[in-house]
Amino acid sequence: MRLQLYVLRTIATHILGAALILMAILQVLDLLDVTPDILDRGLGMAGVAYYAFMRLPRLFEQVAPIAVLAGGLFAFSGLARESAVVAMRATGISGYRIVGMAVPAAVVVMLLDALCGQYLAPRADPALADWWKSTTPVAERKVPAPRTFRAGADLVIGASASASGREIDNVTIFRRDPKGILMEKVESPKALYANGAWTLDQPKTTRFTGDLAQTSTAASTSWPSGLRPRDVQSLFGDDAVPTAASAQRALQNGASDRPESFYATHLQSAFAGPFVSLVMLLLSAPVALANFRSGQGAILLTGGLAAGLIFLVANGMLTALGESGSLSPILAVWAAPAIFGALAIRTFLALEG
Repeated sequence: MRLQLYVLRTIATHILGAALILMAILQVLDLLDVTPDILDRGLGMAGVAYYAFMRLPRLFEQVAPIAVLAGGLFAFSGLARESAVVAMRATGISGYRIVGMAVPAAVVVMLLDALCGQYLAPRADPALADWWKSTTPVAERKVPAPRTFRAGADLVIGASASASGREIDNVTIFRRDPKGILMEKVESPKALYANGAWTLDQPKTTRFTGDLAQTSTAASTSWPSGLRPRDVQSLFGDDAVPTAASAQRALQNGASDRPESFYATHLQSAFAGPFVSLVMLLLSAPVALANFRSGQGAILLTGGLAAGLIFLVANGMLTALGESGSLSPILAVWAAPAIFGALAIRTFLALEG
């Protein structure tokens, strides 16, 4: 038990240190770009601190895999150099068990990665975007371009949306029959979400029957739609990444503004993404069995780092192919983790002998 705690503490300490260093570097680079604007708006250091705090979930999501790789390489190489691995194996502890002792640290990172990507970041990003927009000087504010998207069978154009996603301004809804022929156009200055349903304020409805167009108005009317406030935040956000829930709704006739392959790939990525950290731990594991006196340690250390970086590049390229529809979403998301995980395990088995 003491050995397990020692290995786990060593791995966890190195992963935490690597994560903090990487996040600090990215945070500094980000703040170098935005701090002058924040100070010019009179927000002071409190504004800088708020911006930095709201960026933390996305930063952790970005650095988590690399932190596990770097932390694992440094921790396992340290244990090998100190002959701690030799001592543990002399007592009958196999290399498999040594790696197994480090797995809980990677699992914690996986859970935090999933928490940031699926819960914290999707809530922090809209709040930060709204804060940034509201503090922009009036002279520098730009009118956002209208957004076009699908909400079930409806085609929708919205001028802008509130930060909460519960209000869409200047909404135009086009309804078509199963053959794609326009049946109805609804125009409303505002769509409001309350009590689990959308309401159109003062809608103007134009119905098309053959060559005839009939127009009617009302004080308000309901808008049956699977659209949710979280979907609106994503649709009107800048480069928003769909969560598993929003991607699933988009595939089930919900809100979408991109091809089906894009949402199918991100749905798979929501589940596969955290496992990238586990693959990184496997890529660093062979270093624990290296003989640093013969130079083998340096080779495995460099090879593990190179393999991790190549894995990230390959995974990103395959994901992009999946988003564009050039590759099956399942293959695009799971191929790289499966291949590199298998290569890491094969290398470890060869060293374990």
